[in-house]
Amino acid sequence: MKPYLAIALALLALLIAASGVAAVTRGWVLPMNRRHVRAPRLYGWGQLVVAFALCWQLVFGLVISDSGTGPAGTLIGGVILLAGIVVMMVGQLAGGNRNAADGL
Repeated sequence: MKPYLAIALALLALLIAASGVAAVTRGWVLPMNRRHVRAPRLYGWGQLVVAFALCWQLVFGLVISDSGTGPAGTLIGGVILLAGIVVMMVGQLAGGNRNAADGL
């Protein structure tokens, strides 16, 4: 993996993780997603899983790419990424009225 790609992936994972922490702790979701997200805390957990999966793939793509575990680690990272996206989708579908759940 090229270093410039690794830096961009790390920054993307950091931004997604920051948004996930804000959603889990405060129930805050980015303005462009507010209309679609019904369960912000569940959506935030999905974002944290996606950020973890990106970091996982970063480690296995950059650091451990020379060993025989590199492809298996990248595949596991892809499965974790897919699981995080599914959790984010459930956060968009599950739950009731967002305003009633957050007390707004």
